Amino acid sequence: MKDTKFLTKEEAAAGRKWHVVDVAGLVPGRIATEIATLLRGKHKPQFTPHNDCGDFVVVTNADKVKFTGNKLKQKLYQHHTGFVGGIKTRTAEEMFIKNPERVISKAVERMLPKNKLGKQLLTKLKVYTGPDHPHAAQKPEVYQAKFTK
Repeated sequence: MKDTKFLTKEEAAAGRKWHVVDVAGLVPGRIATEIATLLRGKHKPQFTPHNDCGDFVVVTNADKVKFTGNKLKQKLYQHHTGFVGGIKTRTAEEMFIKNPERVISKAVERMLPKNKLGKQLLTKLKVYTGPDHPHAAQKPEVYQAKFTK
């Protein structure tokens, strides 16, 4: 019987790539699953669940995502300030108008593990509203989403 080979942090860091995902016209939840998979490293044969073996992801055109149905009016984002009665609620439309990058980052954040590893993985996500990004020096590859327009 063969032993399972787990990657060390150094081995995982050596094989990291950069991906550019254009989300114009795509549904946030559908594309967030693919982005979370890339960040986590589940698309690689050497996936190690307790290590950060995923890739960097640059998301462009976050202000051009498409919501289906009545989600702009009905979907709610809630957070608590920590004070008594401090729950704050905002609709997807309010969130999208104020900060469209946050819609994508929140969708991805909620699909990652809820621990230190999830917070570490989220630092590899870069979201921008326009088609331009400052990560050209890393030579990112264009990622073609499975859930296309």
